[in-house]
This record gives sequence, C-alpha cells and structure tokens, in this order.
Amino acid sequence: MNTNVKEQISIKTMALIAIFSAITCILAPFSLPIGPVPISLTNLVIYFSLYVIGTWKGTASYVIYLLIGLVGLPVFSGFTGGPGKLFGPTGGYLIGFIPLAIIAGIFIDKFYSKWYLCLVGMILGTVVCYAFGTAWLAYEAHMNFKAALWAGVIPFIPGDLIKMILAMIAGPVLKKALNKAGLA
Repeated sequence: MNTNVKEQISIKTMALIAIFSAITCILAPFSLPIGPVPISLTNLVIYFSLYVIGTWKGTASYVIYLLIGLVGLPVFSGFTGGPGKLFGPTGGYLIGFIPLAIIAGIFIDKFYSKWYLCLVGMILGTVVCYAFGTAWLAYEAHMNFKAALWAGVIPFIPGDLIKMILAMIAGPVLKKALNKAGLA
C-alpha cells in the first residue's frame, strides 16, 4: 500500500507539472509586440507555478515548456517556436526565466507567508532574467547595452510588478483551493 501512495503522489506531481507547462504553452504565445521584445504572460505563469507547486516543480514545468518550444511547437511569443527563436535576440529572456524561477521560488518557498520577502525574491529573480536577457539581446541584435535595456527592460517594469502582485494575491488562494480539493 505504501508503494501505491508514492505512485499516487508521483502521478499527482507529474500532473501538476504538466498542467503548468500546458498553461505556459497556452498563455505565452499571446503577446503584445512593442519592439524586439514582446510583452507576454510567461513570467506571470511562472510566478503562479512557484506559489502553487514550489520552486523545483515550477522550474521543471517551465523547462518542459522551453523544450516544447525548442522542438518547434509554436508556444513562444507570437506563436513561434524552434531553435531560431530560443537562440535568437529574445532567447536570453526565455533562458533567463530559469534563474528567475529558481531565485523567486526559493524566496517563495522559504518565506511563503511574508509577502514582502516573496516580492523581493520575485524582483531579484526578474533582475537576473533582465540582466541575462538584455546582455543576450545586445549581443544578438548588435545593440549597445543602453538600447537593449530600453528595448527589453524599462517598458516591462510596471507590468512585471503588476504580475508579481497578482501572483502574491492569487497564488496562495489557488494553492489553498487545490490543497482543499486534494489536488496539490
């Protein structure tokens, strides 16, 4: 009987990871092109996944999403996919979401009930993502760092802060509902 419980937990965990990968695949392609870097909902889904399933499972769900896009399915912004998108000018942000998830997730896991520390973690993770993505954009698009910063960071700060606040408010509510239903 103990083996069945472990299998059930394992299946539940895999299902939650798959669900968040699927949510990312569904929401990330819908983007607002405002320049070389579009506004997307990818980081919002990452923040939610960290609140609901934790650092490592949330990061795994995002990595699965990246692999789905890498093989060519149109799950990246603007319904694109493939290595050209992942390793193109905006690919640094896509890859930078991995350390974002790890850093923000560690803070959320450790300080779950302290919203201000969760916010600090999301901000720090996002700064690392911004730095990686901006350096990659500058190199790939042959831009100076200041131009890349204006193309890939400055316009996104207000919206990203709103996404963090939404995740801080709704993430715990969603996790509580899933726990109550026995799904998380």
